[in-house]
Amino acid sequence: MQSDFYKIRRLPPYVFGEVNKVKARLRAKGVDIIDFGMGNPDLPVPEHIVEKLCETARKPRTNRYSASKGIPGIRRAIAGYYDRRFGVKLNPDTQVVATLGSKEGFANLAQAITAPGDVIITPNPSYPIHAFGFIMAGGVIRHIEAHSPEQYLSGIGRAVRHSVPPPIAMVLCYPANPTAQVVDLDFYKDAIAFAKKHEMFVLSDMAYSEIYFDDVPPPSALQVPGATDVCVEVNTLSKTYSMAGFRVGFALGNERLISALERVKSYLDYGAYTPIQVAAAAALNGPQDCVEEIRQTYKARRDVLVESFAKAGWNIPSPRASMFAWAPLPERFAHLGSVEFAKRLMEGAEIAVAPGAGFGEYGDGYIRIGLVENEQRIRQAARNLKRFLNSNAAAAEAAE
Repeated sequence: MQSDFYKIRRLPPYVFGEVNKVKARLRAKGVDIIDFGMGNPDLPVPEHIVEKLCETARKPRTNRYSASKGIPGIRRAIAGYYDRRFGVKLNPDTQVVATLGSKEGFANLAQAITAPGDVIITPNPSYPIHAFGFIMAGGVIRHIEAHSPEQYLSGIGRAVRHSVPPPIAMVLCYPANPTAQVVDLDFYKDAIAFAKKHEMFVLSDMAYSEIYFDDVPPPSALQVPGATDVCVEVNTLSKTYSMAGFRVGFALGNERLISALERVKSYLDYGAYTPIQVAAAAALNGPQDCVEEIRQTYKARRDVLVESFAKAGWNIPSPRASMFAWAPLPERFAHLGSVEFAKRLMEGAEIAVAPGAGFGEYGDGYIRIGLVENEQRIRQAARNLKRFLNSNAAAAEAAE
């Protein structure tokens, strides 16, 4: 009897596990780790959302089973948000499904549309569920190097020419996790046109749609005329309203894909707790000044991170969006790879980061830094970093 089940055997070792073991060992010793590793929002949920949650939870009927596709109120709120924000009109009954976070939505979408051996095109580096959701569903992944949107789109063209069987879908993720890349509407126009030409679906992950720092907000793939013929977009309230623990996301767009996702979910869950869905609708329908406050907090943290780490000796490219910075390893440590560098940084500077290798083989020369510590802690991390870099420089000189 084999020791692992089939789907478990298809999953690689958990890259972040090595770093997490070091973090747990140091914390057990009382070390104060400044943790930039996980994209876990630390800001409070806006008060009006919490109040709506509590108010609804006090009503006995709301403690019953909910609806797997989402209650009508949240689906209408999601459709209304896309109309206001992107000018995209969607039918809340046939083109919108509420999910238990965007991750669950993406994974169940993969289960819904993937047959064993189906080929899916995904960017690399990218958020792990973009590949492993399909791997667990029995699909085959064609990784395309994606250090820029242009590189990814041109790589898709080569992949399609050489894929047997032809790919059934391509994954897009902008603003990107982990690379923080952004695209304009022309990029989506090219991607949608390509998908239609080659009879592929487009699966767009837009979890960071409201965490942007440019004057022009990121567009949606669904803004392209005719995009709903081939495209579904997945989004979440986790970052926009700091509601990560609420597990509220949504998928919307192509009716065939949404229907398939709805069918799978109907067998697996009863949807999020109804008061949470009501609170989520209140978030989308209510005042949006809280979103701007959250956005400005991340922008201020980004600026402090880039400035203070540069003074310490590590130049971090300034991200235009998302709650992450994506940084090449310092030249002196490039030979170590991202996992070993992350462990040494934690041991020597008490700073936790996410190794780029956890997002795919093409991410191994990079580190992802989450903007999830306040400005004071970021400056403290920069001081620790400076001591770490100086001590390593001194050690290298002594060895020469």
